[in-house]
Amino acid sequence: MADRFMKIAIDEAEKGIAAGHGGPFGCVIVKDGKVIGKGHNEVLLQHDPTCHGEIMAIRNTCKELGTIDLTGCELYTTAEPCPMCLGAILWANISKVYYGCSISDTDSIGFRDEVFYDTWNDKAREMLSELDREDCLRVFDKYKKLRAQRY
Repeated sequence: MADRFMKIAIDEAEKGIAAGHGGPFGCVIVKDGKVIGKGHNEVLLQHDPTCHGEIMAIRNTCKELGTIDLTGCELYTTAEPCPMCLGAILWANISKVYYGCSISDTDSIGFRDEVFYDTWNDKAREMLSELDREDCLRVFDKYKKLRAQRY
């Protein structure tokens, strides 16, 4: 029997599959035992490779709470988060993540998460090149002088 919050994530994934929105990835975010936000993969619907279930749930939860800080929240997702989603989870300060299927399970149904974990550093070194650093540092300096809110 699935945990009640994981069941909601599973239902969200099935909703997305039925609608043709994307892969079998559903997510729910909980705070103090209450569901705050949820989402499912909308990559195909939105024509956007960043619309993973976790990202959609984080966006919905932040809007619901009116904050970018999800400290104290727990995330339930049907699959182990990819590097992009894990980065978003860390940026949002989510305290705990529960996942159903592993990276290799995801790979076995045709998604390539595993390759990103296996080749991230090599691929990043291949594709990243510094350009116009001094001009960009001037923009950073302007922002620094504003004393704007940091996140």
